[in-house]
Amino acid sequence: MATLTPSRSSLAPERFGLERPTKRSLIYHVCVGLFSLAMVYPLIWLIGSSFKPRDEIFRRATAIIPENPTLANYIDGWAGFGGVTFTTFFMNSFIVSGVGTIAAVASSALVAYAFARLRFTAKNFWFTCMLLTLMLPTQVQIIPQYIVFSKLDWINSFLPLLVPRFFGQAFFIFMMIQFIRGIPRELDEAAAIDGASKWGIFWRVILPLLTPALITSAIFSFYWTWDDFFGPLLYLSKPQLYTVSLALKNFADASGGTNWGAIFAMSVLSLVPVFALFIFFQRYIVEGISTSGLKG
Repeated sequence: MATLTPSRSSLAPERFGLERPTKRSLIYHVCVGLFSLAMVYPLIWLIGSSFKPRDEIFRRATAIIPENPTLANYIDGWAGFGGVTFTTFFMNSFIVSGVGTIAAVASSALVAYAFARLRFTAKNFWFTCMLLTLMLPTQVQIIPQYIVFSKLDWINSFLPLLVPRFFGQAFFIFMMIQFIRGIPRELDEAAAIDGASKWGIFWRVILPLLTPALITSAIFSFYWTWDDFFGPLLYLSKPQLYTVSLALKNFADASGGTNWGAIFAMSVLSLVPVFALFIFFQRYIVEGISTSGLKG
């Protein structure tokens, strides 16, 4: 019996939906790789410099791998300044970011549900006002807010950084509204027939389906709050209340005796919570944005 030998053309990559790598695609991937390296290089340099001895940081400024690796920068940096260690600074950042994130996400979800599902007087007017606050530059709000918080004697406390978040944030409200509008109203009607109130519909129907948008909002809120420098700089002047971002700035010595190795080490540690949050919940970010009408 004659054996059938597949021809060369029948095994071609194009026959199975595969394309041969072209010169154009090769150049494209090389360029993308070089651009990615250029973007990641400062971070890699920061991590490498955090393990360099103080005299080596600028003597071998372009080198990534230290000649004599040391953990002294992390020990010296964690000791902090003014008798306050970075344990306090990290705790302050976690308090502000954690409580602020929970407050912002919870309040934004309630406001979004009201705009997306409920009927009330002047609904379109209040929705327009909400959108206007989204477009309003932050710099315009600084002086009025500071005057109000000063009159309330809230300066040098976490209250100016936390209390406004209990009233929703326009970006998260708008994102959740778009998400809720994609949930069929028939589910609300079925729950109402079963005797559920407006609050019951929100708690038992809308909220579980809103999970991707909630997690996306929580990630963004935590990230923005953790990285916030101007807010703590404006309202906090006691070292015991400093957040990590503000502590890193005050770590520098204006007289020129700055311990750059310690600053680099604490900068690396300050990135850990953000990276961990992104790695564990990145799929929710894609899902939340792609289903909320915010696609680019």
